[in-house]
Amino acid sequence: MKEQLYNQLVSQAQSLVSGEHDLIANMANISALLFNQLEDVNWAGFYLYKEEQLVLGPFQGQPACIRIPMGKGVCGTSAETRTVQRIADVHQFKGHIACDAASNSEIVIPLVLNNELVGVLDIDSPIHDRFSEEDEVGLVKIANILMESQQ
Repeated sequence: MKEQLYNQLVSQAQSLVSGEHDLIANMANISALLFNQLEDVNWAGFYLYKEEQLVLGPFQGQPACIRIPMGKGVCGTSAETRTVQRIADVHQFKGHIACDAASNSEIVIPLVLNNELVGVLDIDSPIHDRFSEEDEVGLVKIANILMESQQ
């Protein structure tokens, strides 16, 4: 079921960024796509790597933390280590930054272009253990599509 959903989302993401190289515009459309198509999600968006920290980019959902230090919280950890962070219960994550108290699980995908950190894709859910390996695989594909639009 999720595989079919992500096949559709990948196709839609490719269509949205096709021929467009503006990163902010593409991030805005991708965040809207994910927020509106994924179930049980209360925030979907991006943080951009600027001046040795993460700065809020395009998103859908409640107002969010504007700046996140590298290595802090789920987003800062993903950015610093350049690894996907799939967290079943954010309240058990050491150093979690609670931008929205309703969030209980989170997945963060690092965005890397030509070995340079661009930022992260961050998705939150009010449901514990919301994000599966299938979600991770699908979201990594979508993040890669976004990065390929910049080349």
